[in-house]
Amino acid sequence: MEGAEGCPSIETFAKVAAAGVSSPQFTSLCSWLVSELRALCPLEEDVSPTCGPEDAETFQIEMSGLLGELRCPYPSLTTGDVTTRLHTPENCLQLLYFLSSELLAARLQARKRPPSPERKNRSREAVRELQSICRALGMPEADPGCPVPQLLADIEAKISGRLSVVPPEQTTPLLKMPLTSEEWKALEKVHGALRTEYQCRRCMIITRFDVTIESFHWSERAKDRGAAMSKVFQPLRQSLQRGSQVTLAHLLAARDDLSCITKTSSGTSREKTSCAINKVLMTGSVPDRGGRPNEIERPMPVWEKRREGGGEGGGRQRWGKRGKKKKK
Repeated sequence: MEGAEGCPSIETFAKVAAAGVSSPQFTSLCSWLVSELRALCPLEEDVSPTCGPEDAETFQIEMSGLLGELRCPYPSLTTGDVTTRLHTPENCLQLLYFLSSELLAARLQARKRPPSPERKNRSREAVRELQSICRALGMPEADPGCPVPQLLADIEAKISGRLSVVPPEQTTPLLKMPLTSEEWKALEKVHGALRTEYQCRRCMIITRFDVTIESFHWSERAKDRGAAMSKVFQPLRQSLQRGSQVTLAHLLAARDDLSCITKTSSGTSREKTSCAINKVLMTGSVPDRGGRPNEIERPMPVWEKRREGGGEGGGRQRWGKRGKKKKK
């Protein structure tokens, strides 16, 4: 059961505090409260959850530094031996109340601060992504006042319902292993490099496309039909974007069948790319254009006429006498 702003309820606090500082459940709850607080406040100190009673002393030392940074007003939590301050359930409960009150106050202060432009852009992008997901799943438009956790739960339920009727071989992801934060950063760099190269190539192709279309307007017949040609061409041209629309989300959504390479000339590919122009140009046998090196005959030497007056002796060659070697 949760209380206000996603914090655990009073009943949960009392149950966890009764377990004491030696309980991993208590230290995990304290660590979560501190992590939420650090996301809103520039704190230097931090606490880590424990795995057992043997880590309780280290946890209390870390918590002592954090309480000092937060200027905790409760003497029972800030005075005396560090390793004995949380030996009673009352002190543990008081610690949970203090951390939760600090977290709620920090969240209220964060709401009063005007959002930064970068945060506004991220929020708009997240809203657009959620709206795209709802449209793709056939869900109604998300209500601006709907809490994000509730919206994500509805999306998860919708996806689970769709996956239940999909064959298992179509639900295998292409990326089968989890990535660490360092690997995600490296993948982001690779994605940026590929996106830059793709944008350069796409800009070149679009420029060549513009030049080709412009050359059609040079003929005499096109001068009278320039307006009609532009009316058909401009909507198609404006839909061409120079940047890539592929993100890392496409990698997560890719299935393993995407790794299967299909030839562009195969029947399945030509079903969607064939058109009337192909049928006109490609009917019948295509003539052999040659060009194979092993079938080309060697060229015969070309003899030129002697040029008059060219060179010494009228172009005639004079052979010198070779001297014979004298016998010794």
